[in-house]
Amino acid sequence: MKKVVKFILTKEVGRLCRWLRILGFDAEYFLENNLATLIIKALRENRVIVTRKKKIDDLKVIRVYANDVKEQLREVLIQLELRPDEEKMFTRCVICNKTLEKVEKEEVKEKVPLYVYQTQNEFYQCPSCRRIYWQGTHWGNVKKIIQDLAL
Repeated sequence: MKKVVKFILTKEVGRLCRWLRILGFDAEYFLENNLATLIIKALRENRVIVTRKKKIDDLKVIRVYANDVKEQLREVLIQLELRPDEEKMFTRCVICNKTLEKVEKEEVKEKVPLYVYQTQNEFYQCPSCRRIYWQGTHWGNVKKIIQDLAL
């Protein structure tokens, strides 16, 4: 059985939050400055805190040290012994963290560029913010980045 990990990330690692969502992880972006609220939320929702802040030393906290987002991603995955799962990649909205839903091609005809509509067959949409996703060149780019991390 695969380990299910949910994250809550502080605002200084926002780009890392997007990358964790791209890989299919439930990653909440915490924008408040209240440390107590962050800790309570993490405990209530069984989330691992990911931060660059030094003042959080207990609980389930992963402190990242790298400045580069790809290296931060590598640090998190290694510390929790997680491996990216291709089936989960691109299953979450990078904006609001909701699970994407498959939509019929005809539904997005007026919402995506013509070239995208003509060259893609599968489309997904966020049920919350309504953003539309498809398997474009970014899919291969992300796979290459993950391979380059040598996990």
